[in-house]
Amino acid sequence: MADRPLHVAVIGAGPAGIYASDILSKSGIDVQIDLYEKLPAPYGLVRYGVAPDHPRIKAIINALYNVLQRGDIRLVGNVEIGKDLTFDELHEHYDAIILATGADKDAPFDIPGADLPEVYGAADFVYWYDGHPDYPRTWPLEAEQVAVLGVGNVALDVARMLAKHPEDLMSTEIPKNVEEGFRSSPITDVHVFGRRGPAQVKFTPMELRELGQLNDVDIIVYPEDFDYDEGSEQDMEASKMTRQVVEQLTEWVFQEEEDLTASRRIHIHMLQAPVEILGDGKVEAIRMERTALQGDGSVKGTGEFVDYPVQAVYRAVGYFSSPIPGAPFDDVNGIVPNVEGRVTAELGGEVVPGMYATGWIKRGPVGLIGSTKSDAQETVGHLVEDYEAGLLHATTDAVGWEETKAVLDERGVRYTTWRGWQLLEEFEMALGAAEGRARIKVVERETMTAISRGEEHDGKLY
Repeated sequence: MADRPLHVAVIGAGPAGIYASDILSKSGIDVQIDLYEKLPAPYGLVRYGVAPDHPRIKAIINALYNVLQRGDIRLVGNVEIGKDLTFDELHEHYDAIILATGADKDAPFDIPGADLPEVYGAADFVYWYDGHPDYPRTWPLEAEQVAVLGVGNVALDVARMLAKHPEDLMSTEIPKNVEEGFRSSPITDVHVFGRRGPAQVKFTPMELRELGQLNDVDIIVYPEDFDYDEGSEQDMEASKMTRQVVEQLTEWVFQEEEDLTASRRIHIHMLQAPVEILGDGKVEAIRMERTALQGDGSVKGTGEFVDYPVQAVYRAVGYFSSPIPGAPFDDVNGIVPNVEGRVTAELGGEVVPGMYATGWIKRGPVGLIGSTKSDAQETVGHLVEDYEAGLLHATTDAVGWEETKAVLDERGVRYTTWRGWQLLEEFEMALGAAEGRARIKVVERETMTAISRGEEHDGKLY
């Protein structure tokens, strides 16, 4: 194989896939990297999983943009592995594959009443307000009182977006259909629930502080929901971030009642676990059981129950990965089974030559961008070791992009390119400029694809 580059396919153009591609491209080996993405746009959850009122996320997008802009990594968008190309076909034409498809759906959640129609997954809601092309254009914002289950940053994003006044979102890139949806919302109260105490919540201090800056929205925290045990004290001693979060929550506990005059409210409840969602054919209330700390930061139920009247429930209890048809997958843990990024046939099984995983599909949906980078370092390190040991080779001599391009062309797959993404980005920025905004997202997949490929759509040539 010394007479040609190593050909590597990376599946998923979110942070995990782009960081892995970047690290591999700088590894010193002669390599051609093709980055496959099922959407016409790159960046994964950075584009479709982060609230649009978080402008600092642009710094991450800028870093990812700079990697792809170099031109040594080929972006192939609008191609779904398992549908447009089978996994075996990809494996046939590449010496190695890196799976970096992330965690794209809500984790399972099973309590009585969870199947009522007004119980929503946070991921689905986020995809709606972020203009994901594969999700409905409308969202049923009909509830005045809403429960959000979970105490991570996604729960805070959901609560903030529900409570925020639509006019305060108009500087962001939200599409027209999302703006119209929020303008129709009658919401007055959002209740955020966590099972454990204030020292165990997973909010970051910055996210929490942002809540207090919302226009015409009061944040209410209840003294009866505050408790600490020895484990809590240790958590606060060990982590400055934990201390900052607890201090912010404490500040809200001691607000004067006469200062709470806003038309909308976010209530943060702790030491309460969901038991049942109540309602006859529709959500009418949620039943919570009070919990008590056990000394080590864990909790158990007390047998005391509280019912809160709500008309919708959003579960923000974590993300879960989807399998790639043809690739190994652990249905229980929602990951590709692997040892330090080397994919195995099953959990604890034999390593599959030439197959690797990185990011949330490798380790589950935990950790932020820093973890994703170190993950990619480990995985790519093993790939380079295997290459140097002579273990990586495609199953045919027909390797690389030209071979897979021929298959895609034969099937009429309308794949997109990095230049196509630049055209789409220019189009979105022009839409935004017309309204004095940085960008307005295009949300319809056919339109995104036509703009990226310079094709005609709905009688208009892009």
